[in-house]
Amino acid sequence: MNNGARVSLPVIKRLPKYYRYLKNLRASGVTSISSRELAAHLGTTASQVRQDFNCFGDVNGRQGIGYSVDTLLAMLESLLFGDGDLIPAIQIGAGRLGKAVSRFISRDTNGYRLTAVFDANPSEVGTCIGDTDIKILNIDTLVDFCKEHKPRVAVLCVPRESAQQLTETLVGLGIEGFWNFSHYDMSVDYPHVVVENVHLGDSLMSLGYRLRNEDR
Repeated sequence: MNNGARVSLPVIKRLPKYYRYLKNLRASGVTSISSRELAAHLGTTASQVRQDFNCFGDVNGRQGIGYSVDTLLAMLESLLFGDGDLIPAIQIGAGRLGKAVSRFISRDTNGYRLTAVFDANPSEVGTCIGDTDIKILNIDTLVDFCKEHKPRVAVLCVPRESAQQLTETLVGLGIEGFWNFSHYDMSVDYPHVVVENVHLGDSLMSLGYRLRNEDR
């Protein structure tokens, strides 16, 4: 099976959508589905569905039956979650957004294990995130923690300026990927790291454009 190294980003972005929909199908007792049915529910074409799956090996549906839901889910779980080992992650920032994000990661891991949250606010340091046992640590302890625990991913819930100051340190400490809410596009300065940028404002503006300009 292709490891996804040469697969285009749009295809990768569609994999979680396939995964969520197929999980719901299996929970409903559905055992097979055609590319046309998948395309209709995911807003694409049957040809695109087949092309997406063919990126990862010889994945073919059966004539008149379609794809096996279990087979597709097994493939997607292997691609998205590997061998099941959770990726160790840390988070910088424990404000309102940070708390919401960390609770999400802790509740629904999606392949990650949140090991610590860091903040500079003395009133936050030493408290736990929600009902978890994950403590908020002083940002001054970040370097020592990373050297000891070796996280691979950093979640950034801090302003752009803080993220810009921290990124070089984090990359130097072995961070390989960022889930980035900071609006600092670190992929420009650090092209070798994997960055998933999350722009909540961009999403709202896109929604506004579509409401104002698209025919419905």
